[in-house]
Amino acid sequence: MDWGADLWDQYDVIEKHTLSGLELVEKYVKFVKERTEIEQSYAKQLRNLSKKYNPKRGGKDEPECRVSSFQSFSEILNEMNDYAGQREVVAENMMLNICIELTKFLQELKQERKTYLSEAKKAQQSLESSYKQLDSSKKRFEREWREAERAAQYAEKTDQDINATKADVEKAKQQAQMRSHVAEECKNDYAAQLQKYNQEQNRFYYNDMPIIFNKLQDLDERRSQRLAHGYVLFSDTEKSVMAIISKCLEGVHKAGASVDQRSDSLALIEQHKSGFERPGDLEFEDYSQGINRSSSDSSLTPKGPLDLLGKNRNKNFWLFKKSKLSPSTLPPSSTPPTPSPANGSPSPKFGRDPVSFCLKEINKTVKPRISSFRTRRRSPTVTEDFGHLPPEQRRKRLQLKLDELGKALQKEEDQSEALEKMKGVYEKSPQMGDPASLAPQISQTAQNLERLRGELPKYQAWLAEAGVRGGTLQYRPHLVSTNGAPHEVYSPEPGAQSDAGTPEPPQAIYAEFDDDFEEDEEGEEEEEELTMPIGRCTAMYNFPGASEGTISMQEGEVLDVVEEDKGDGWTRVRRASGDEGYIPTSYVSIALDK
Repeated sequence: MDWGADLWDQYDVIEKHTLSGLELVEKYVKFVKERTEIEQSYAKQLRNLSKKYNPKRGGKDEPECRVSSFQSFSEILNEMNDYAGQREVVAENMMLNICIELTKFLQELKQERKTYLSEAKKAQQSLESSYKQLDSSKKRFEREWREAERAAQYAEKTDQDINATKADVEKAKQQAQMRSHVAEECKNDYAAQLQKYNQEQNRFYYNDMPIIFNKLQDLDERRSQRLAHGYVLFSDTEKSVMAIISKCLEGVHKAGASVDQRSDSLALIEQHKSGFERPGDLEFEDYSQGINRSSSDSSLTPKGPLDLLGKNRNKNFWLFKKSKLSPSTLPPSSTPPTPSPANGSPSPKFGRDPVSFCLKEINKTVKPRISSFRTRRRSPTVTEDFGHLPPEQRRKRLQLKLDELGKALQKEEDQSEALEKMKGVYEKSPQMGDPASLAPQISQTAQNLERLRGELPKYQAWLAEAGVRGGTLQYRPHLVSTNGAPHEVYSPEPGAQSDAGTPEPPQAIYAEFDDDFEEDEEGEEEEEELTMPIGRCTAMYNFPGASEGTISMQEGEVLDVVEEDKGDGWTRVRRASGDEGYIPTSYVSIALDK
């Protein structure tokens, strides 16, 4: 069954049906295009969401990222980023395989349908023209036949009229014969036109139009088949990424299952264990026995161990929030107190020089706080031997530094050995290269080896000084800068006692920084932890560092990168001595750690 045989008289129906089919294809293309826009928008929002909650490198949450729950969350964000990528793949494949292909196919079908309808219209016009000729020939034959009949009747009447002359009769007969001849010619022409029209009509209904209708049927079937393939692609495009999406979801599941609360607790201990011993009990001081009041002033506040509590060292007790003792509520101290075995070490605040202490208290109230670029707080002075850290953390950092030095030393030794071998090859075979060209590299490598070998014993000595892990950790002499004047401070060995009348040197002070680094928040003091370097940079030009918050540098100087350029053209760096500040990014070449 086909349209040419069964729908030979339904031209308008076929025309409308094919038009609605093409409109359906166009509508489906628009539907898929809007679906791709939704997928792209969804993928973009997912990527922005993952980026928003992904911890920034060097941010405040970086130490916490070592915890398994933080790592799992980071893995979930990465999996969601991959999931967003698959949504983009879906959108791209739908656009390429469905929208673009169907749009091109639709244009071809429209042009083909237009051609077929034009052929049908021409055939219709040809048939109508032939019918008009037939009708004109028919009317002419009818008119001439009637004229011939009237001429014959007139000749017969004239012949019967006794008054008519012979000439009149002959004229009437000739006229009748002429009319009869013209009528016969018109009859023959009408018959010929009728035969021609019948042939054209037969060809129109049995040949031309069925062929055109069958072509339109084939066009419509191809349109339906291609549209059905587009429907299938709509599903297959989604199915093609289901395996990867399943892996993403499986990764999310594994991330949730990999959270280990016990390892998180151990990681926190490993990261923040100080290695200090717990403070001992305070002894009762009987003022009724005439004890010198000035020697017991510092006993009003728990001694020594509370100084090791980091951010809470200036609070009464780190477990409870109480108001701090103001200087006016404390007994006056004229001389540095002499500690007794029962009292432990004196309070660090009153172990300072009274004049410098008063000056700093005044500066705290009158000196304006100046923010340097992007941060209000300033980090404590970092020492090369990591003496600013607790003993346990200091030992770990020193061990890490030794490992880094060992790797760098091995790398330089390998490079030096390779350069010597290359130099030997060049000396044996001059055509392969000039041995003198390797002299700068060999010299630079030798300098690096000398520098690394010089640093290695220094850090080894500091590591030995830091103590063995698991043993009793004690303070050792190290340099502390107070008011710009470095001096040695000591910690007493366990059981050591000092004479009652002889003042001891100032006690070891852990994490005691200038008051300029303190920030008042709800009456409590906070200190920022030391930021880990994220890379190194080499100065290409000199920079004076005259502005507030900047740091000077010399050409060729190597600095640690603490914070990357955030788009404002400044990079935060740190010297080995602990000085920090900002430098122009364009003045240095930066190599970040991977």
